[in-house]
Amino acid sequence: MSEVEQALVRAADAARLAPSIHNTQPWRWVVRADRLELFAVAERQLRAQDPDARMLLISCGAALHHARVALDAEGWAHTVERVGSLAPDAPLAVITPGERRTAEAEATRHLQMLQVRRTDRRTVRDEAVPEDVLDQLVKAAEQAGARLHVLGRDQVLELAVAVERAQAAEAADDRARAELATWVGGERPEGTGIPSSALPAEMPLTTVAERDFQTAGTVEAGAGHDRSATYAVLYGTGDAEPDWLRGGESLSRLWLAATEHAVTVLPFSGPVEVPFTRDALRRMLGGAGVPYLALRLGLQDPARTAPPHTPRLPATQVIRVED
Repeated sequence: MSEVEQALVRAADAARLAPSIHNTQPWRWVVRADRLELFAVAERQLRAQDPDARMLLISCGAALHHARVALDAEGWAHTVERVGSLAPDAPLAVITPGERRTAEAEATRHLQMLQVRRTDRRTVRDEAVPEDVLDQLVKAAEQAGARLHVLGRDQVLELAVAVERAQAAEAADDRARAELATWVGGERPEGTGIPSSALPAEMPLTTVAERDFQTAGTVEAGAGHDRSATYAVLYGTGDAEPDWLRGGESLSRLWLAATEHAVTVLPFSGPVEVPFTRDALRRMLGGAGVPYLALRLGLQDPARTAPPHTPRLPATQVIRVED
């Protein structure tokens, strides 16, 4: 195996750590002699909650960015073609490596953050994220192709209503409830889904309700509230498949920057999954773009032990090397 192929395998392996909707990990990678191809896996799409594959594309975009971070950390220049195809025999994206050069310190830090990043559903500290850090997170999202709109207090209340309405709509859908039960709870030995060890034992008392996973976890939610949390909407100007991929790349880029500043990121996909609440998010943006996700940003409590990583599929199930 050539030096380039080995680097591409390592990049695909790093991408296994990417966040995904309900930890479905709906991607697979094909390593070729001169490129790395990303494919969607239809079997791990949430058909009831995500029939248009928007959250699948966001998830795969996050994996795409993780792979690029790994290449950057080794100094590999590369280009990306975002095809956006959901067909099983056509890639979502293709990474083509170029020359190798000295890696920048920022790229090394990003790789380190990739390895420690996780989803923390517990309450946040009673101290707001500093404005200069928020500015850096806004810039990080823009660097990857999307934008971050920070919500004012009145808009946070609108988001709370949208989240509540989206939860009610999905709770009334038998298929959505059954699908959720398939991916959430238990020990998850198969390597996908959200285990009980990553879920709060009780729902935190917050202005914007977290997703009700219909099962209790084992993590103490904490006694705080979300009054000091910052809520935002990640959005873009396009609604095609490559645009949603870029949305996932921006989520990953923002999340790594947040991790570096001890800021937790909690995505809210529910109001994007339901058409009428997605329209509500669009109105919050003043019609300026397409909402990809709502996010809660808050400072980590340094006294708490970090929640465990969610399980991951083995590399042999998501990476194939073509001779």
